Amino acid sequence: MSFQKDTNSSNFNNSLNSSQDLNGNPKKIIRIRPDAQTLTHQSLSDFVGVSQVTAGATGISMNIAVIPPGASAEPHSHDGYETVIYIVKGRVKALYGQGLQQSVVVESGDFLFVPPNVPHQPHNLSAIEPVYAIVARNTPHEQENVIPYDPTLNH
Repeated sequence: MSFQKDTNSSNFNNSLNSSQDLNGNPKKIIRIRPDAQTLTHQSLSDFVGVSQVTAGATGISMNIAVIPPGASAEPHSHDGYETVIYIVKGRVKALYGQGLQQSVVVESGDFLFVPPNVPHQPHNLSAIEPVYAIVARNTPHEQENVIPYDPTLNH
């Protein structure tokens, strides 16, 4: 994984660096520019943005997800944390729930909220255009709690 940190990019940032957190460590605003794709447990490409690794985050992660034309993520759930997805470009059909029997279609400009432990599988509805989405989770460990889901098993 590759990323760039920029902790001194503005006077505003430098003024914040002089304050300290409760442990006496300097607080910093960190700029991250994702420049390399990472393959996720869901078999999708992500550009890792904010996480514990890239920013020292303690309660959030945020990434850019790319779903290739006609592709689907592997069915999965997120153990114990919520996910919010903002569709920047494209249309996605998200199968979800027990046996992935329910579905919702989202497109550019839509938000999608996925509660903890809900199995889901996004599918790009276009055969020619990729989907771009911003994905935020209330955990700094972006991939550690991804649980594969087999919709053919009786869960």
